[in-house]
Amino acid sequence: MTDLGKLLIGVGVVLVVAGVLLMLAGRVNLPLGRLPGDMVFRGKNSTFYFPLATSVVVSVVISIVLYVVGRWKR
Repeated sequence: MTDLGKLLIGVGVVLVVAGVLLMLAGRVNLPLGRLPGDMVFRGKNSTFYFPLATSVVVSVVISIVLYVVGRWKR
């Protein structure tokens, strides 16, 4: 049970850090969500938004962070 508790605490810390980073990103006016590869389709009564470029950028950043953390733990 202690391993599960540690896992839940770790997930909670990661979520708090992610929330703080998102709040700071909103204040810095990062163009995430408005990059050139992000697609927006507007109809009469609906809007479809597909953030393709933003997803790629976030994926690359997360991959680099996880790679650095993995190398640091060795």
